[in-house]
Amino acid sequence: MRGVCYRLPILIIVLSAIVATTNPLCAQTAPLTIATASLPATTVGSDYSFTFQASGGSQSYLWSLATNSKLPAGLKLSNHEGKLTGTPIAVGEYQFTVVLTDLSAPSLRVQRGYTLVVTAGLSIDWKQVPRVSGTNLGGSVIVANGTDHAILITVVVVAVNQIGRATALGYQHFSLASGAEQVIPFGSSPGPGTYYVRADVSAERRSGKGSRRAHKQTTEPLVIDTV
Repeated sequence: MRGVCYRLPILIIVLSAIVATTNPLCAQTAPLTIATASLPATTVGSDYSFTFQASGGSQSYLWSLATNSKLPAGLKLSNHEGKLTGTPIAVGEYQFTVVLTDLSAPSLRVQRGYTLVVTAGLSIDWKQVPRVSGTNLGGSVIVANGTDHAILITVVVVAVNQIGRATALGYQHFSLASGAEQVIPFGSSPGPGTYYVRADVSAERRSGKGSRRAHKQTTEPLVIDTV
């Protein structure tokens, strides 16, 4: 009996160690972490969908924004899925802080700051800078679609004289694939005068959802002398 009494405390210690390693309530919880390091950039009018990644804690999460943090207009954050979705409507670099809380008791809480870059997605520039040749005023523009979808493009180029009268130099309406560029020549004889040339491009999706605009204008006057 005396030998049994000596062995009993040892048996209790062994059983306690087994329970501690098999009972999930005794296991140490990993630290709560927001694993996402950065956000992919997007363009105005493009559909955006990104899911934040996390680890640790109770694995049952609640996502939110820190006080005074704002998402770009057109985007929203799903509280339970941690998914950022929507269609941004303005160009900019948007900074905000995401908060992650787990649903354990007591709960764990961490936060992380992010910057989301939203670009125009539609651009226009001179391919051949407008110039006067005799009585003709002409040049060309290059239009680029930086979005992730095809868009319907309308380009209007006008020459505006010193009294504000506009003369059309070019017009085109066409579809432009994602990542594609198009060179558009223009030219006309608006008559004697001093002119500035302005090129405007507007775009929308075939579905009619989301619109964009961009423009380019000369900074120096272009003179057509009296013939």
